[in-house]
Amino acid sequence: QVQLVESGGGLVQPGGSLTLSCAASGSISSIRTMGWYRQVPGNQRELVATITDTGIPIVATSLKGRFTITRDNAKNTVSLQINILKPEDTAVYYCNINGALRGYWGQGTQVTVSS
Repeated sequence: QVQLVESGGGLVQPGGSLTLSCAASGSISSIRTMGWYRQVPGNQRELVATITDTGIPIVATSLKGRFTITRDNAKNTVSLQINILKPEDTAVYYCNINGALRGYWGQGTQVTVSS
């Protein structure tokens, strides 16, 4: 069984920064892409960023410049750094990994941007 544990969410003032982390554990064979998605109540879950097993990042076009995704293959972790946070970044952020046979989701971590 695979578990994804996310951390780093919370309440941040506009203009601030935040780093989300996700650690994968369990029976994982050959993790391929790792990524982050976010969802606001009433909306569909949307892609924030993904990163390939060779370290190539892909960030959603509208978020480029403020979001940075990195991974540590030795530790099976993926991180998302968010700079210059805006109120519209408020959402539940979900970690996602894709193994050889299927994908897995974390339970989500709330990020709230408010003064």
